[in-house]
Amino acid sequence: MRDFESKGQRFVALCLLGMLLFNYPILALFNVPGALLGVPVLYVYMFVAWAALIALMAWIAESGR
Repeated sequence: MRDFESKGQRFVALCLLGMLLFNYPILALFNVPGALLGVPVLYVYMFVAWAALIALMAWIAESGR
């Protein structure tokens, strides 16, 4: 039961991190004119942050098995 509670707390913290990463002040930092490999910087940031959150969710879900 304790492992389940620990995972739940980690998922809640990850959700809060996601909310922080996709909130206005952080997104405004990456809303600059410019591109990486032809893709706007804001789009690159959003894709990388989203992929990182998915990877962290998978890591948390699989840990402890």
